[in-house]
Amino acid sequence: MGEIAELLVSPAAWAALITLVVMEVVLGIDNLVFVSILSNKLPEAQRKKARRIGIGLALVMRLVLLSTLAFIVGLVQPVLTLPFPVPTDAQGHPVVDLAFSWRDLILLAGGLFLVWKATTEIHHTVDPVGGDDLLDKRTVKPVSFSSAIIQIILLDLVFSIDSILTAVGMTEHLPIMVVAVVIAVGLMLVAANPLAEFINNNPSVVMLALGFLLMIGAMLIADAFGVHVPKGYIYAAMAFSALVEGLNMAARRGARKKGGGGH
Repeated sequence: MGEIAELLVSPAAWAALITLVVMEVVLGIDNLVFVSILSNKLPEAQRKKARRIGIGLALVMRLVLLSTLAFIVGLVQPVLTLPFPVPTDAQGHPVVDLAFSWRDLILLAGGLFLVWKATTEIHHTVDPVGGDDLLDKRTVKPVSFSSAIIQIILLDLVFSIDSILTAVGMTEHLPIMVVAVVIAVGLMLVAANPLAEFINNNPSVVMLALGFLLMIGAMLIADAFGVHVPKGYIYAAMAFSALVEGLNMAARRGARKKGGGGH
């Protein structure tokens, strides 16, 4: 209790909390977009329940991981090294890292899953009736509730580990980490339904969100190989794309009001 009392009157602790909440919210956007897209594949009566369960599991997973900080920190130690020559740049610096930790392997698996999932969903969006003879007709069936929850849990694990490692790198105080995670996930829960409904009601936004997931998957794969792409670049690109799409939507609404239709 003494530590908590000291943190309550510490300006540095409050600054760390606010910064960490912002970081956790930004990192949670990826998770929220995935949950929104996947839950929209379910029957309408099950969508809100799937979002609540998915985001609730994200909170539980983050709190469990916070309680095992020593284990989480150990995830960054190399456990597998590929026996291949490491490519280098003109200055002789390694371009990629072929020594993988458990964190790297989890990020690699999550990145590959996101790339596969986004590519599959883009294919279904472009060709919803499965006109391509090579397309497996079974893949166009609606996703089941249990399948959606399992996929959400798998991605929750990937995003939770990344989130907790970020928290560990920003502060050493466990109470600050716990409060920041709870606030961030609470904001995700509030935003989940409006975001999912907005994505569902705007088909062009669905394609944009899938493109975001594809980019995030590629970033996770690159991170697993030691190629660290600054997240600010990724989120700046996402924000710019969202702004352009917002302008397109406003233009289409204006055209419809004038009776000229929209394209």
